[in-house]
Amino acid sequence: MSLFKARDWWSTTLGEKEEFDQGCLCVADVDNSGIGQDKIIVGSYMGFLRIFNPHPVKSGDGTQAEDLLLEVQLREPILQVEVGKFVSGTELLHLAVLHCRKLCVYAVSGTLGSVEHGNQYHIKLIYEHNLQRTACNMTYGPFGGVKGRDLICIQSMDGMLMLFEQESYAFGRFLPGFLLPGPLTYSSRTDSFITVSSSRQVESYKYQVLAFATDADERHETEQQKHSSGKRLVVDWVLNIGEQALDIRVVSFNQMVSTLFVLGERNFFCLKDNGQIRFMKKLDYSPSCFLPYCSVTEGTINTLIGNHNNMLLVYQDVTLKWATQLPHTPVAVKVCCLQDMKGLIVTLSDSGHLQCSYLGTDPSVFQAPKVESREMNYEELDREMKELQKIIKEATKTQDILPKSEDDDLKVTAEVSFHLDAISQAIDSEVRAEVVPSVTVKITVQSRLAVQKPKLSVCVQPPLALTCDQFIFNDIGPAVSKTVVLSAFLKGNCPPAELEGNAIFSYNTPTADFNPKGVPRVAQCKFRLPLRLICFPAQPSKTANHKLTIDTNKPPVSLVSLFPDFSDQSVEDQVNSLGFQFLAGSRTTLLASKTSQRYRIQSDQLEDIWLIANELTLRLEEHFKKQNCKDFLCIFSGSIPLQEYFECIDHHFELRLNAEKFQELLSERAIQFRAIERRLLARFKDKTPAPLQHLDTLLEGTYRQVIALADAAEENQANMFQAFVKLKSATHLVIMLISLWQKLSPDQVAILEATFLPLMQDTQELGWEETVDAAISYLLRTCLSKSSKEQALTLTSQLSIPKDTSRLKKHITLLCDRLAKGGRLCLNADTNTQQAIIMPAPRGSSASVECQRTDATQVNMDKFLKCKRKMEEKNTKGYTTENAKRQKVRGCTAIPESDLEERTAVQDPTPILTDHKHLTKQKSKPDLSQSVLDEAEKP
Repeated sequence: MSLFKARDWWSTTLGEKEEFDQGCLCVADVDNSGIGQDKIIVGSYMGFLRIFNPHPVKSGDGTQAEDLLLEVQLREPILQVEVGKFVSGTELLHLAVLHCRKLCVYAVSGTLGSVEHGNQYHIKLIYEHNLQRTACNMTYGPFGGVKGRDLICIQSMDGMLMLFEQESYAFGRFLPGFLLPGPLTYSSRTDSFITVSSSRQVESYKYQVLAFATDADERHETEQQKHSSGKRLVVDWVLNIGEQALDIRVVSFNQMVSTLFVLGERNFFCLKDNGQIRFMKKLDYSPSCFLPYCSVTEGTINTLIGNHNNMLLVYQDVTLKWATQLPHTPVAVKVCCLQDMKGLIVTLSDSGHLQCSYLGTDPSVFQAPKVESREMNYEELDREMKELQKIIKEATKTQDILPKSEDDDLKVTAEVSFHLDAISQAIDSEVRAEVVPSVTVKITVQSRLAVQKPKLSVCVQPPLALTCDQFIFNDIGPAVSKTVVLSAFLKGNCPPAELEGNAIFSYNTPTADFNPKGVPRVAQCKFRLPLRLICFPAQPSKTANHKLTIDTNKPPVSLVSLFPDFSDQSVEDQVNSLGFQFLAGSRTTLLASKTSQRYRIQSDQLEDIWLIANELTLRLEEHFKKQNCKDFLCIFSGSIPLQEYFECIDHHFELRLNAEKFQELLSERAIQFRAIERRLLARFKDKTPAPLQHLDTLLEGTYRQVIALADAAEENQANMFQAFVKLKSATHLVIMLISLWQKLSPDQVAILEATFLPLMQDTQELGWEETVDAAISYLLRTCLSKSSKEQALTLTSQLSIPKDTSRLKKHITLLCDRLAKGGRLCLNADTNTQQAIIMPAPRGSSASVECQRTDATQVNMDKFLKCKRKMEEKNTKGYTTENAKRQKVRGCTAIPESDLEERTAVQDPTPILTDHKHLTKQKSKPDLSQSVLDEAEKP
């Protein structure tokens, strides 16, 4: 209950399914009772005319039978009702009712009743005017300064002002530049009509100008009217308010001062007689109606404004004096005097809720009950607090925004066919092959509850494509399942980086009445497409440019049993070797050792190894899982192919630079093309013909250059897309090899994937190189940092395309080196500074050896740092010269001390503290990442 709720004095509901607007309400002493008591006149679009005289026994009572003085149904909809001196020869008030094609003036009279039924009221038609045009609204007043009577002005839908001198039609004038009708009012002080046109301007027209203007029998002026003696209609003044007006009113204390009020859609204006703005008020709500009225006690003009939030606000100039809550949205508001009560507010809603209310406060009578005192059980409260904190802690671990639904409510399952389609469903494929295979995917949605607005989206990574990826269903009832069938195929002319797909089902679950749209939810499932979709069996190749070897801790498995869809049982050679020919790539060969536990994958292209290597590890894990073998491991003990990986990066980056060059050249040629066009246009518009001076030839040549550059840019864009897909495949391969090399956990592999594969699509604004460089730099400065000095370095917040890839390649090499030396990938800030130092194991062993720092090692470290500090303190010119002489005697060139400090900061001091035996062992079998790092750090 609101404290500032409008106090209900009397209210009623008019009819059923009737509609009302701002012109349907009027208050006046329409029956000329002479006692100063107003009556409420209401007309509806259904043609009902009602007159009320409320007599509530107490405040808040509903309507009674004697409150309704008159109810009559007219034949046409009622647009507006007004009360004034509309009949000649008398100054009594009469009722004017405006219909679409008719204006009727009635006399309302009452007869004293001699029985208990009370007084009887009836209306009598005095005169009517049949309109030739469809009416919109009307206004009245003493036009031309007449005394003792009111004239009526009606505005038609096509912009004609029709003026009636009571029983006779006077004249009609069309408003200039009219498009749509607006609110209309009359100012008696200036004797002018004021309206708001469709161009959002307040316009004022003098009555005398309207009277002496050319007659407007037709919409368009003829030649005869232009040369007639009448004058053209000219506006008195214009004010642009910049928005459409809802209503317009004129209020005056006396004949000397009058004020014009305009209610806009977002502002409230107060104007002088000459159109100057006195003040304006910006509204923070959407208004529905307003009424300016004179405050007799204060001598000011107050304004009532109703809005669509069921609020009624009282303003004094621009100051808000009062705000009250209404039970409905008002479309019309009036102030009247009923039962000797002055200042009652009458409001009418568009559905017919009529209410008489007054302002005041309505305090709440609710009193909070007294709380019974009881002893507190602190042990039980502590137990409950711990349980709640546990629940909160578990909830904060998962970062899901949407609430999780029950698993049994809705399930999405995807079933991929084991065999390829007999008839390929591939559409618009770019693969240069005789037949592009396709495979059928069947997705089933099973719902236990009723769902609304269901939509299924299926997506695969390009260059893979689907025959249909969007499905929209009608509302699904409970215990109903939906099944869709689609086909997947290879569309682009390059092997994909991933064979996984995703089916996402979005829907709304019905809830309580307060949210009829329901709660949005999402269910999804993943599926994997078969390898046969992108490659077919081929003869194994003995030679290849790239070779990788994967070790396992289990006996070798026959390739025929691992790849039954690629092998032939009758061929004995396929037991240990298989060939895979990609539809849009090179041939890849898989070899299995007969004696050792090793598998070799070789291909001419590095990126083509990824899919075969991934498929091999997945099928090996599935094979040993069926045999209940839980300790199966894949190990990679070779060298990471960083140099070949860097070639893929350089190729992709080169295409990005070419794209920028093409864009710059296109921009230059386009500017040149437009400049030539302007020159030619100026020549063609010149009245004196002049020679073109080969401008047409230059225009044609520029056009050909623009077309050629556009074709080259489009071709480069296609090549860049293929290069990005190949780069993703090579990146997946490098991540898999690093994880097998260092035996990373799934969480650490996820961090590597988020670091190296942050983008689903590559664009010129945000490319792969700068994004990955920023991510690797963050890892090197946090979890893989070696000192607090590196952690203190800040990263740039703005990413832009680099000049070259040297920095990125150096960071990737450094990342591999830090991982080889025992660095752990972790995003927790507490463990960033507590990394365990792990020495790189010899290549002959499969596991790394973890070395803890002993007390002696710590002492050696202190000595090393102390010695280094002394060298820095002796950094003088003589010392540097002497150091250079010593190096020269030994046959070496002098190393700058800045270089020495840089190398000391980058290199790990752990090898310096080890014994000579271990160093000799490392020299016999050097670590690949350490050697690559040393090459990168050479000055």
